[in-house]
Amino acid sequence: MKLAWPIALTQLGQIAMMTTDLALVGRLGDKALAASALAQTVLFAAFVLGMGLVSAVAPLAAQGFGARQPRLVRRALRVGLWASLMLGVPLTVLQLYGETLLIAFGQAPDAAALAHQYLIGLAWSLIPGWWFIALRNFMGAVNRPEPALWIMLAAIPVNFALAYALIFGEYGFPRLEMLGAGIATTIVNIGMCAVAIWVCYARRPFKKYRVMGRFWRADWPLFWRLVVIGAPISGSFLLEYGVFAAAALLMGLIGTAELAAHQIALQIAAIMFMVPFGISMAATVRVGQAVGRGDAPATRIAGFTAIGIGAAFMASMTLLVVLTRDWIPPLFLGAEAANAPATVALAAKLLLLGACFFIFDGIQTIGAGALRGLHDTRVPLVFAAIGFWLVGFTGAYSFAFPLGFGAEGIWFGLTLGLFVFASLLVWRFHRLTASGYLPVIAGHEDATPRLDGTGVRLRSASH
Repeated sequence: MKLAWPIALTQLGQIAMMTTDLALVGRLGDKALAASALAQTVLFAAFVLGMGLVSAVAPLAAQGFGARQPRLVRRALRVGLWASLMLGVPLTVLQLYGETLLIAFGQAPDAAALAHQYLIGLAWSLIPGWWFIALRNFMGAVNRPEPALWIMLAAIPVNFALAYALIFGEYGFPRLEMLGAGIATTIVNIGMCAVAIWVCYARRPFKKYRVMGRFWRADWPLFWRLVVIGAPISGSFLLEYGVFAAAALLMGLIGTAELAAHQIALQIAAIMFMVPFGISMAATVRVGQAVGRGDAPATRIAGFTAIGIGAAFMASMTLLVVLTRDWIPPLFLGAEAANAPATVALAAKLLLLGACFFIFDGIQTIGAGALRGLHDTRVPLVFAAIGFWLVGFTGAYSFAFPLGFGAEGIWFGLTLGLFVFASLLVWRFHRLTASGYLPVIAGHEDATPRLDGTGVRLRSASH
């Protein structure tokens, strides 16, 4: 809990900025709100690729910290920053063709044009966003996640003021509407990244790691280790966000009001999701530190403690959302929105249907985070394909169209997919930790097989 709460609050701060943008864009009308959903769909498809790679910084740095190898901690951050640069340049350029991509997927030209305005401003936020995540993961891995929280808390009012000014043309700024929302997000991301670099470089206890020292020096063995661990994480994230992107596209085929209602309900789910996602990052660190110490029993305790905390939190928050489901949607729509009553009613219904959705969503992200601490990312990738696409997307399409349940059917299918994925991940973590599995510490792959506290020979990562 000590490690998880600042990480979780940092995640909530991130989603608070996104929610602020969504609420401000919603004042432009339901068409603008629907277009923002499409724009974020395109952006997240690219963003999750890099987010998976920089997520591998946490288990690598945590193992170095647990094993008392500060050089490995610094190297883990460095290769994460490299990966962000190498992947970020081409994906940033790709965002500039978002309108073409959306039209190719069958979206209406006017909605695609509005979404494109948002993407032009958002596109440049990829690399600074990934760098901030890598720096935040480094802070968490050395048990000091609080500075990332303070940076995020300071950024929230700045983001609101800048987005408000650029969207509506206040305080002497031009009225840029959707474009202004994207530009504001990019400026704030760059500022957060710059402050995080300064904190890690100049402030205790981070400066002793000399995080920017020899930044240019090649470290290909650890870089490829990061890719081996991080690429399946990217794949899992892409499958997850991909199925929600596909759900948004299915909603767009039903109607604009359905897409806007889906975006509102999904934003509430995203707000709730940030706490278990923060807990999952703490689970990755605690499991990784136990691996670095060679303490197999502690890996199991850390993972299942995190899963229990996350399930309890999501159950309590789900009850709160169900009880207030009629009051939440109007916060995201202006009174002048043409389809506001229909959108509000449908969003409230989706929030009620999401009761099980929210709980399974929290459990799956924490289970995945615990497995990342064990460097187990390839099998969860297979589980993600099964849960999100074989079960989730197939169910969403079948319930929505052949069976005629419409927007509600899409949420039925997504809930079923989350249940399957969460169950598989928890089973996998139980199976590995019950056998006393520990991976080989990064950079020491040639080491002899490791022993737990009882003297039992443990399997290496190659097994």
